[in-house]
Amino acid sequence: MHLFTTLGRHRLLFLSFLPYSGVLLNWGKLPKRDKELVILRVGHLRGSEYELQQHRRLARSRGLDAAVQERIFAGPDSAGITDRQCALLRAVDEFVIDREVSDETFAAMSAHLSAQQIIEFCALAGHYDTIAAILATLRVPMDFPD
Repeated sequence: MHLFTTLGRHRLLFLSFLPYSGVLLNWGKLPKRDKELVILRVGHLRGSEYELQQHRRLARSRGLDAAVQERIFAGPDSAGITDRQCALLRAVDEFVIDREVSDETFAAMSAHLSAQQIIEFCALAGHYDTIAAILATLRVPMDFPD
């Protein structure tokens, strides 16, 4: 994966990046399906083809088929999404674009997520927003150009 080989040029940073990324992606309090929804929405908002290429496939394996993914890309007002998905998508949009979440959105999130899950949501959305910026700034090539 080109992201890893790029970050690997800074060994100390890479060695700290791996466990944190692994926890956010594979463990924690948020269901993996929610994690992928957040990551896909961040990738979409940031226009990160690299993130989308990596996570569309992973999201399918975690229960987000192509139809659900299209609704994620359409946004929180998309027909056919659940209240939980709507709250998460609206929170991603505000977090990434506004750098905060409104009281109304926080209340909607709180109806579906525990305090620990909301903290994890912030860490996850922020982490993947950062990855999108790293990928763009360092011009990391796609892993699968076709």
